[in-house]
Amino acid sequence: VSIMTSSKFRRALGAVKDQTSIGLAKVGSSTSLADLDVAIVKASRHEEYPTEEKYIREILSLTCYSRAYISACVNTISRRLNKTKNWIVALKTLMLVQRLLSEGDPAYEQEIFFSTRRGTRFLNMSDFRDASTSNSWDYSAFVRTYALYLDERLEFRMQSRRGKRSAFGIDEEEDPQEPPHNYANQQSCPRATPVHEMKAEKLFSRMQHVQQLLERFLACRPTGFIQSSYHLPFTISITHAPACKREAKTNRVVIVALFPIVKESFQIYYDITEIMGVLIDRFMELEIHDCAKVFEIFCRIGKQFDELDTFYSWCKTIGIARSSEYPEVEKITPKKLEVMEEYIRDKSALAQGRKSVKALLEQQKIEEIDKKLIGTTLKKKKI
Repeated sequence: VSIMTSSKFRRALGAVKDQTSIGLAKVGSSTSLADLDVAIVKASRHEEYPTEEKYIREILSLTCYSRAYISACVNTISRRLNKTKNWIVALKTLMLVQRLLSEGDPAYEQEIFFSTRRGTRFLNMSDFRDASTSNSWDYSAFVRTYALYLDERLEFRMQSRRGKRSAFGIDEEEDPQEPPHNYANQQSCPRATPVHEMKAEKLFSRMQHVQQLLERFLACRPTGFIQSSYHLPFTISITHAPACKREAKTNRVVIVALFPIVKESFQIYYDITEIMGVLIDRFMELEIHDCAKVFEIFCRIGKQFDELDTFYSWCKTIGIARSSEYPEVEKITPKKLEVMEEYIRDKSALAQGRKSVKALLEQQKIEEIDKKLIGTTLKKKKI
């Protein structure tokens, strides 16, 4: 009874906080900015239900033509993230950020990116803790990993944009009108240099960034367990299963938050396999030290793909996206790695042998020269 009373009290307190924030927004700004602030509060209110789509659409609509409104929106979201100690508010705010980065004006990327780099800690949730309930650790952990993923994804997209401009010799100042590299909408941003045309160092750099992004995604797998004796399909549990019966990995808000980033992970996977294909095609032509780099990359990818396959299996069970949408995750078997390692050893031994032969020939040449010099010296002495 005390637990239920405490839960009701927290919900009531959260509702009061939301109403207070809405009231302050209405009196503290112009009409349009007030509407924007109110929509942000409503999109991230304390209720343990997914955000209503109409509030996100309203925010996108209010900020679609104004850089000033985008800046105001980012500032409001930043304050909301920094002030809250409630995992629901924090996660729903991050879900809003994800939507704005994916579907909003490209200026959102720049505002959030440079806001973070100026020290406002926009997506730095490393010290976030919700201590309101005994099982809130799982939720707090998910908030932290989700924020890390969004930050890494934003970093990758901004680097891709700078790299694209550099490839054409254009100034690297940010262009608000340029479409971002967006995993949610790949068609909007063609790559400047196709992967198969990239030099080895560029391939290694890109692979490192994409692998790091995949690592952040894998860390978003929620923890916890079902405390009840039943398991409801996602389509039912999203609206009817009691919140107190679920831990983080079966919580409806958490699962809705996973939907878009799981979809994005499909493209991350395809990007990695594309680079893998190019590295395999060039493997026989690479220098030994580059071959060793490729081997290390494949060892790491093998572990990541195993984790990814497990994550995808869980996502399919929960009902995140259709099973037919998921890629068939490639297995990097120990046999494949053994073949690569053996080739590197053979190539290294061959190179070492060539060095030895070259050194021997050089030594013989030196000895012949010495003999000639000695012979010439002796002849002069006899004369």
